[in-house]
Amino acid sequence: MEAGRPSRTALVVAALRAAHQLVDAPVIFADPVALPILGPDAEARIRDDEARLHAPPARFLRASLVARSRFAEDGLAVAVAAGVDQYVVLGAGLDTFAYRNPHPGVRVFEVDHPATQAWKRSMLEAAGIVPPAGVAYAAIDFERDTLTDGLTRAGFDWDRPAFVAWLGVTMYLTRDAILDTLRRVATLPAGSAIVFDYSLPPDRLTEAQRVTFQAMVDRAAAEGEPWRSFFTPDALAADLRGLGFGALEDVGPAELNPRYFAGRSDGLVLGGISRLMHAAVT
Repeated sequence: MEAGRPSRTALVVAALRAAHQLVDAPVIFADPVALPILGPDAEARIRDDEARLHAPPARFLRASLVARSRFAEDGLAVAVAAGVDQYVVLGAGLDTFAYRNPHPGVRVFEVDHPATQAWKRSMLEAAGIVPPAGVAYAAIDFERDTLTDGLTRAGFDWDRPAFVAWLGVTMYLTRDAILDTLRRVATLPAGSAIVFDYSLPPDRLTEAQRVTFQAMVDRAAAEGEPWRSFFTPDALAADLRGLGFGALEDVGPAELNPRYFAGRSDGLVLGGISRLMHAAVT
C-alpha cells in the first residue's frame, strides 16, 4: 500500500461482502451494514455488475471472503460465551462488526493502517453510521509499529483475554512481521484466541487454482499491495507451537464447504487457495 493512501483491497473486499447480501441466496454471512457503509449508490453499482459477480473467479473469491468472516464471528461467539469481552480486528479495512455488534459488553478494537482507518471513518460519517461507544481505533502500520503499543494507546487491557481476527492481511506482510504479531497475541491470557487466513504456496495448488491465484496476485500488485508470504499447514503449525499457542484448528474447503456451503445450487463454493487457522492461547 502506498503511503498516505487507503487500501484499495479493503474496498474490493467490502464490495464483494456487500454483493453477497444481494446476489447470493441464502446468505452465508449476514451483514446489514455492508451496503450502507459503501454509500447510497452501492446497490445500483453491484446490480450493474451482477453478470461478472456470477462468473467463477468472482464467486470463488466471494465465497472465501464470506467464509472467513463467518468462521471468525462464529469463533467470537463461542469465546464471548466463555467470558471474553475484548474483540480485536487486525487490518479492519471496512469490517462492519463494531456497528452491528450483537454481544453487549464486548469492546471492539479496530486496528489498521492510519490512512485506511481515516478513510473508513470518513465513509462511516458520510453514510450516517455513528460509531458506538464500545469501539476503539488503533492506527498501526504493521511493518513499523508494534501491536502492543497501538492497542495499549487505544485502551486495550492486556491482562484480560481477547479474541483476535486477522483476515485478508498476512499475505501482504513479511514473515517476520506476521510472526511478531502472532508472538504478541500469544502473550495474552489463557482463553484468548486468534483466527487468521493464510495463502498456500503456489506449488501446493492445482493448475486451475494457480490461474486464480495468479490473477489475484497480479491485481494486488497493480494496486501497490504485493503478496509477500505463504505458508504450508505443517510449517505454520510448527511456528505457532513454537510461539506458545495451544490448540490449533486449521481448516479449508474440506471442512468449510460442508459446514457453510452444503446444498447450494448457485455455484458458490470455497476454493483451495487459502486456509483458515484458529489458534488458542492456553
